[in-house]
Amino acid sequence: MQLVHGGDWAGYRAEYGHDALDFSANVSPLGLPEGVAQAITESLKTADRYPDPLCRALREKLTAAEGVPAEQILCGNGAADLIFRLVWAVKPHQALLPAPTFAEYAAALETAGCKVKRYYISEQRDFAVDDGYVDAIVPGMDMVFLCQPNNPTGQLAGPELVRKIFTRCREVGALLVVDECFLDFLPEGESLSAKPLLAEGGGLVILKAFTKLYGMAGVRLGYCLCGDRVLLDRMAAAGQPWAVSGLAQAAGIAALDETEYVAAVRNLIEAERPKMTAGLRALGLRVVEGRANYLLFRADETLGETLREKGVVLRSCGNYPGLDGSWYRTAVRTAAENERLLKILGEVLG
Repeated sequence: MQLVHGGDWAGYRAEYGHDALDFSANVSPLGLPEGVAQAITESLKTADRYPDPLCRALREKLTAAEGVPAEQILCGNGAADLIFRLVWAVKPHQALLPAPTFAEYAAALETAGCKVKRYYISEQRDFAVDDGYVDAIVPGMDMVFLCQPNNPTGQLAGPELVRKIFTRCREVGALLVVDECFLDFLPEGESLSAKPLLAEGGGLVILKAFTKLYGMAGVRLGYCLCGDRVLLDRMAAAGQPWAVSGLAQAAGIAALDETEYVAAVRNLIEAERPKMTAGLRALGLRVVEGRANYLLFRADETLGETLREKGVVLRSCGNYPGLDGSWYRTAVRTAAENERLLKILGEVLG
C-alpha cells in the first residue's frame, strides 16, 4: 500500500530497527497532555461497554468550547473519517480543490466517483490562495475545499476572502468545506475561523480535530460544525455507528480542559517557527512564509533519502499536485529538536 501521509514511524522502524527524529507529522511536539492520558486510563474501567454513538458528553463540552449548538456538531474517527462521510453523504459530481493541498480530500472524492478540478496556486505568490480561487468556482461545482492554514504551504486565507468564497459557493449551489484542523495553533485562530458564517444557514462544513494540537494522532478524534442538521444526519449514517471509541470520547472531554497545555504549544510554535525559517534560509533554502506549525521549503530531490539514512524524516511533497520532489514539509518541534535538524541539514548541505 502506498502511504500518502507523513508520520509513518512504524515503516521507518521496520526498515531501520529504531525510531527516527520525525519531522514528517504535524502534531504537537509536547506529546499527549497528562490530563488526557489520565482520562484514557480512567476510561478503561468502562471499556467493556459500547461507546455513546451520539457522543453526548463530548458534544456538550464542545458546545461550550466552540460556541456552537450541540445539534450542529458531529464527531468522528479523526477529521479524515468526517471527510469521507461527507463525500459519501453528498456524492458530489464535481469538486474544486486548491493545489497543493491535503491529499485526503481528493482521496475521498475519488472513492465517490467525483471529478476533481484543481486550482493551481502560484509559487510566485508563495502559494497563497487568492481571488482567482473565487473565479474558479463555477456552476456545476458541488463541493469546494479550503484548508486553513493550507497543508503543506502554511498559507492562510483572510476572513474577507473566505467570505467571498462562501458567497460564491452559495451562488452556484456548492457546499464549502473549510478545514480548520491547524487553525487552533494560531493564538488569534478564533478570530480567523469561518464559524460566523454558520449563522447564515447551510452550505458550510467546518472540519476540526484533536489530532494535531493535543498530540492525539493515535487516539483518532475529530469533529465538524455545520448548520445543516439533515446533512449531519446523512453523514452520521454514511459510516458505522460507533465512530468514536469511549476512550477517545473521554480523551476529548479532558483535552478541552487543557488550556495551559494549549497556551504552551502555541507559545512554542510562535517562538520556534521564525527561528526555523531563518535557519533554513541561512542554509540557502527557499522557504515559504507559512503561519502553521510546519514549513514548506525547497531543496535537492535527494535530500529526503539522505536525511532518512541519518535518522531524520521529513515529509516529501512530491505526491502533492502542484509540487514536485524538490519540495519538503518539516514540522516545527521543540528548540532542541529543531536545532538538531538544522545541524544535520548543515552537515548534509555542506
